[in-house]
Amino acid sequence: MKFEAIKKETVILNPQKEMAERRIPSEIRVDPLTGRTARICHFMQLQWEKPDFDALVAGTEAWCPFCGDKVLEVTPCFPKNLIAEGRMQKGDMVIFPNIAPYDSIGAVATFGARHYLPMTAFTPPHMAAAFGFALDFFRRVAATGHAESVYHIVNWNYMPPAGSSLIHPHLQVFSTSTAPNLMRQEIEASRDYKDMHGSTYWDDLVAEEKDFGKRYLGQLGRTHWLTAFAPVGVAGDVLAVVEDARCTLDLTDEDLMDMATGLAQLMVEYDKMGVYSFNMNFFTAAWGDDHFRFHLLFSPRTFFNQKLGTPDIGALRNLFNETLCMAYPEEINVLLKKGF
Repeated sequence: MKFEAIKKETVILNPQKEMAERRIPSEIRVDPLTGRTARICHFMQLQWEKPDFDALVAGTEAWCPFCGDKVLEVTPCFPKNLIAEGRMQKGDMVIFPNIAPYDSIGAVATFGARHYLPMTAFTPPHMAAAFGFALDFFRRVAATGHAESVYHIVNWNYMPPAGSSLIHPHLQVFSTSTAPNLMRQEIEASRDYKDMHGSTYWDDLVAEEKDFGKRYLGQLGRTHWLTAFAPVGVAGDVLAVVEDARCTLDLTDEDLMDMATGLAQLMVEYDKMGVYSFNMNFFTAAWGDDHFRFHLLFSPRTFFNQKLGTPDIGALRNLFNETLCMAYPEEINVLLKKGF
């Protein structure tokens, strides 16, 4: 397996040091599976200031559609041939149709009645229960034989910097026959890899990273955690690859708890950096796709300029789909490994 890094260097004359020559390194990394490139540049200390959360959250509960009785009054219901009771409920968690769906079968799953949860307040049992509830929904959809019951995806946009329009914690849950771009590329490239090498890319990746050591974080149950070689996010990404699981419906209750435990540990370590927002996605193949392994991707979100509220996605990412990370993944690994 080839981990290709193209090293670059910029030479400038520094006006703060009498125009002395300064050399600035950067790196273009090539994802070993898809060939996607990521730039390691804009180096800075991974430390941000957290906002005043009381001020950020103040007043939002009054108009939140997921709070109190409103969640059962203003949210839509599924048709009876999909979910007979209209909405699914488990304790104080609710799943209902997404009024702005990404696909034919799109839902929102709330984490419960509490309007605001700090990132470090999500416990493993709480997250595992929410993921399990989403799997209950996926199984219900699959049992109907619906044509969209192919890829079962969970997205988590936590807090506004990550694209959440509401403070109340919730998951985007959808089943689709159309795989999103990067997931589709990974599925196709994984199939090509299996045809070429006779082995599964994800198993080989875990073995390589475990042997290399500098990006491997640890193992919880059958879930392997590692910092991504070619990250998407500006503060790095973490991959969690589940052994022998091809798709979301292969996950067991033990897997969900292991995933939730690892996520809680990541949240603690990123919180120390001042990061308080993230995206998390399930990457899944279809049932029987033996060339693939289910994995989740955790990507912290922040600002380029906190005072201006400048988002961490600019023209490079938005139009070229070229990502950048502001530190070497191996250095980020050292920071995160304290939690593992």
